[in-house]
Amino acid sequence: MPSCKTSHLLKFNQKAQEESVAVDVLSRSKSIPFIIPPTLHGRDWINLTNEEQIQEDNNSCMTPQSGPRSSFHSLAGAYIVGTVNPELYKFPEDKSETNFPEGNIGRLWFSVEYKQASERLLISLIKARKLQPPADSCSPFVKIYLLPDERCYLQSKVKRKTLNPQFDEDFVFQVSSKTLLQRTLKFLVYHVDKQKHHHLLGQVIFPLKNETLTDDSKVVVWRDLERENLESPSEYGDIQFSLSYNDYLGRLTVVVLRARGLKFQDESRDVSVYVKVSLMNHNKLVRSKKTAAVLGSPNPEYNESFSFKANQTELDTASLSLSVLQNTEQKSHVLGRVVVGPFMYSRGKELEHWNEMISKPKELVKQWHALCCST
Repeated sequence: MPSCKTSHLLKFNQKAQEESVAVDVLSRSKSIPFIIPPTLHGRDWINLTNEEQIQEDNNSCMTPQSGPRSSFHSLAGAYIVGTVNPELYKFPEDKSETNFPEGNIGRLWFSVEYKQASERLLISLIKARKLQPPADSCSPFVKIYLLPDERCYLQSKVKRKTLNPQFDEDFVFQVSSKTLLQRTLKFLVYHVDKQKHHHLLGQVIFPLKNETLTDDSKVVVWRDLERENLESPSEYGDIQFSLSYNDYLGRLTVVVLRARGLKFQDESRDVSVYVKVSLMNHNKLVRSKKTAAVLGSPNPEYNESFSFKANQTELDTASLSLSVLQNTEQKSHVLGRVVVGPFMYSRGKELEHWNEMISKPKELVKQWHALCCST
């Protein structure tokens, strides 16, 4: 029969070996183990109660150990029944607050929801980040418009001395479901100085026609602020659009963004405005596409993209014509027109825009252009 001292030594060696195995398993894996403690081996877990004391083997030959114990002492004799990989439970990294492009003047977060039964458009103004005020201090607030109505707006509270305001405010516009998709949200971000003068820091334009708004869906988005064009509109108005050419695919892309300062020939409430984009080659029409009509605004927002097939060899003889048309019940009137293309067809800003598009393949190049009277 082995003595008590020998039995104690054998058990100590066995536990040390098991601890070594457990430590080795953990050191080779980043996973977190699920372990059954030694005291629960062979026990009926269901019958355990809170009052029942779970004790280790009471061997009369073993004496309590003094001094520090190994952090893995409790793993001796334990069974590892599974592991959890922490990488699988990480939230995807939100890069919207860290990735700011060069020249960025700020970013705005908000949500949009539409209640069909009550015909209410719910706007939650969440926050803004990295605002660029004219001075070191910044006390921002936001005005919210529902275009084409530019007379009425809703306004947030002023947030004092911060470039990264947290608004968390809710606003409501009453708007019919029939006209909802023809409306556009406009956010103007201002800074209030010590003399209580308002300085516009930037704007966000958000057309609702591109969104799916239902009772069960809240659209949460962020947008970078844009500088408002402070130049006076041209005689016939102006149009802003982007051009891009993909030389690999032979694809010419036009994004019609917005127009401003349009001069209507008929002030009827039923007036609507659309843009017709035509690809020409040797002044002959190749193909035309048009935007959806926007009701009753001299400053319509479109944000519509069109693509045309155009080989690189055709760019010297091709051109794009963008015409803004007013649509009434009787007929359509051309309010203005602009042509961009090579030297054969364009000069000034229109020629510069075309050449910049070619020099920056696959990149969207955005510019404003003055509309000319159509001949």
